[in-house]
Amino acid sequence: MSMVITCMFGSVTLSLSEIADALSELIQGSSSTMASTLVELRFSRGLSAFVTGATLALAGVMMQALLRNPLADPYVLGVSGGAAVGALGAMLLFSLSWMIDVAAFCGAMAISFLLYALARRDLRGAVQAEGSAPLLLLTGVILAAGCSAVVSLILSIAPDNRLRGMVFWLIGDLSGTQFRWLPWIVLIAALLFSTRAARAINVIAMHAEAAVTLGIDVARFRLGLFVFAALLTASAVSNAGSISFVGLIIPHACRFMLGPDHRLLLPAVTLVGGSFLVLADTLARTVVAPLQLPVGVITAMIGVPVFLLQLHQIRRRG
Repeated sequence: MSMVITCMFGSVTLSLSEIADALSELIQGSSSTMASTLVELRFSRGLSAFVTGATLALAGVMMQALLRNPLADPYVLGVSGGAAVGALGAMLLFSLSWMIDVAAFCGAMAISFLLYALARRDLRGAVQAEGSAPLLLLTGVILAAGCSAVVSLILSIAPDNRLRGMVFWLIGDLSGTQFRWLPWIVLIAALLFSTRAARAINVIAMHAEAAVTLGIDVARFRLGLFVFAALLTASAVSNAGSISFVGLIIPHACRFMLGPDHRLLLPAVTLVGGSFLVLADTLARTVVAPLQLPVGVITAMIGVPVFLLQLHQIRRRG
């Protein structure tokens, strides 16, 4: 439904019959009408939005399981800061879009490897020691602060004609994205791993101290969560920039609807997160059409009141 809605609305609205005719033309390999061209562009952008939203939501669940903190999100360990340094550095030095994507992914993975090197004893411990999650979180916050300083330096020396693109990337923007296979491969691999580990996540959430005696390889499990969460975050940020709140509010919303069982929660957040970002991007394209807003503005405007409402409900339940 979200993909149908994103194909319908924009600066020019299409009816369902026009979308059906356009899809039939595209299947036959031709796009001779304006409707088929619009559907092709909107559908491709919608796929990019879906995989980005699904990736961020799944990474949010993994981060919350890894840190055992319901307020954790995909950007909490500073991976997005590394991606920002890489992307803005490429924007400053180069002009090719694929170089920006590669630089963002490499920057995110560099921070991930550095974080692993600094916190590998906590990640590879068979039993999560008391205070290890806060130490891992603090290490990520410090790395994020360092990346933020480098980002400020790049913005201060960047020429005026490139500042707008840099700011849009930092906020989160899907206007320049193209369909790529790599984000889908990362998402499918992470979903398969997390689905197979769903029972282990449930056991650790309920009996963290006794997980080893219950047959859970905690060290391998936590390392896998860290690796896939970092890969998901790097993939999402390099694809669309730093889009906030998706990885934070979607897991909580799905928990309120379906409960804490990760066997249901993991596929649910993937579908809901992808659909949410598709609809948010549709709003970004249409609310002030023909101008387009960064989708990160829409997710923040929706995410702040939703998150405050979720905090209120958590306090009432507590």
